[in-house]
Amino acid sequence: MQKKNKNSRSLVIYTLVIIVIFGALFALNQAGKGKENANLTVEESPSISGQPVAGNADAKVSIVEFGDYKCPSCKVWGEQIFPKLKSDYIDTGIVSFSYINTLFHGEESKLAAQASETVYMNNPERFWDFHKALFDEQPAQTKHDDLWVTESKVLEVAQATIPGLDVEKFKQGLTSNPIQEKLDHDQLLVDKFNIQQTPTIMVNNIVIANPFDYEAIRKAIEQETN
Repeated sequence: MQKKNKNSRSLVIYTLVIIVIFGALFALNQAGKGKENANLTVEESPSISGQPVAGNADAKVSIVEFGDYKCPSCKVWGEQIFPKLKSDYIDTGIVSFSYINTLFHGEESKLAAQASETVYMNNPERFWDFHKALFDEQPAQTKHDDLWVTESKVLEVAQATIPGLDVEKFKQGLTSNPIQEKLDHDQLLVDKFNIQQTPTIMVNNIVIANPFDYEAIRKAIEQETN
């Protein structure tokens, strides 16, 4: 009987130890998830000087998208999140919105960025039309790796969005020094803010952990407007 009681006590102690260990592991796991889902506050906001701006350029809150025209997630973000952001905050003058080229997909990313910067340089009032139209041309994700950003494609989109486009001026602008300087400036911002994924969304100096979490974006905006 004494031996049986001793074994029972050992079993209880062993069970309690296992419970404590699993409880600790669960707590650590939840804490890790919390950190992953937490927004990051950095020292300063990205400069939007020389960048295309939608909304009130003098707004207290600046929202920046680090994006890539070849990025499928950026296309989805533009279709699902941006319209709500535009309706709630951009069109109402509460925030400004800017786009910074992030060249994560090679030469096609670069050509798309060159085209967008050329449009912005020569026809700034048509930039956002071109911006949306170029994303609209991105094929379905299953065909994402197919070559689709070509000079003929960006020219086609530019002609469709810019009445009376000066074709030769557009073509010459793609590889001009001023355009390369714009891309170099964007790359400096990408490096400065250690951008690792697209889209990355920043609300002033707050990096949104999940760019598809509109509620997190909304809360960050409200925080910055108070």
